Amino acid sequence: MVNHVELNGKTLGVVGFGHIGQAIIKVAQAMQMKILVATRTPRDDRDGIHFTTQAELFATSDVVSLNLPLTEATHHMVNERLLKTMKPTAFLINTARGGLIDQDVLITALQQHEIAGAGLDVQEVEPLPDDSPLFQLPNVIVTPHIGWRGLETRQRLLQIINDNVTAFLDGKPINRVI
Repeated sequence: MVNHVELNGKTLGVVGFGHIGQAIIKVAQAMQMKILVATRTPRDDRDGIHFTTQAELFATSDVVSLNLPLTEATHHMVNERLLKTMKPTAFLINTARGGLIDQDVLITALQQHEIAGAGLDVQEVEPLPDDSPLFQLPNVIVTPHIGWRGLETRQRLLQIINDNVTAFLDGKPINRVI
């Protein structure tokens, strides 16, 4: 089991600067965390947020949060090379898409204590097989990626779909992925 870790004053690395990444940053700032962000769109630092490279983010963060879509370019972006740059006291959090992480490499890194731990709401194969080593590792928290199942959440998602379709038909698309 991983010991309690204080977040105040630690460095949070956020990969992806969409709505979810920005919401996570607000919570982290309330805990006086230092914020690093790696995003595909270059930006100037602002509001206590330092925009940096993915390499610097992984090497210097105490907690790395993945908040980006799974594409050909992001598939297995968290690989052996990148995991080896992380501090042995660092945690990796993935609530985005399982395929962002090379799961076999992550399991090895966790077994060998190359990083302190991982919080995984998504996995490469869902549901995870009952014999997955992730269930046995004391430095991993696995959750079942079911936050969307609540009635209010599904109603909100349907409203977003409706808003997207309406805006597209009006010639003013929103929530575009470029």
